[in-house]
Amino acid sequence: MGMSVTISAAAEQDAEHILKLQYLCYQSEAELYGDYGIEPLTQSLDDLRAEIAQGHALVARLGDEVIASVRAKLDEGGTARIAKLIVHPRLQHHGLGGRLLDAIEQHFAGDAAAKRFQLFTGHRSEGNLRLYRSRGYAPVGSEQVGPRLTLVTLEKEASAGAYATSA
Repeated sequence: MGMSVTISAAAEQDAEHILKLQYLCYQSEAELYGDYGIEPLTQSLDDLRAEIAQGHALVARLGDEVIASVRAKLDEGGTARIAKLIVHPRLQHHGLGGRLLDAIEQHFAGDAAAKRFQLFTGHRSEGNLRLYRSRGYAPVGSEQVGPRLTLVTLEKEASAGAYATSA
């Protein structure tokens, strides 16, 4: 590629780029479950801006292009709820999702209130499940949210120390 990927905090001006990337990335999930009405595909720009303002968001850039993102918010019970880990389809399977997951965990690991990390994915999303398990997440529950979709919730303790850097 010739350029390095950099990871940094998302800024308000990144919101539109993140939303477009989110729409692109969730097409395969919508196809997998036969549901194009999933929230990542219907989220508004205003809702995304509010989500970024209320929590913490990271972006990965290749040059000036936003190629990946993740968001999280620490709740009052000490759970850092990680959401919408996305990587541009042309750059998947190169370790970028793992790097972003490590980076968002590191951000919250510095907060004494953070006791655990939690995220969810669809039951058929094998690549996502594989990534999360490789980073120390274990299933803690599931919820059927539609006729074809069961969300699997995975969690790990914040003190798990699984902040390995990846390629």
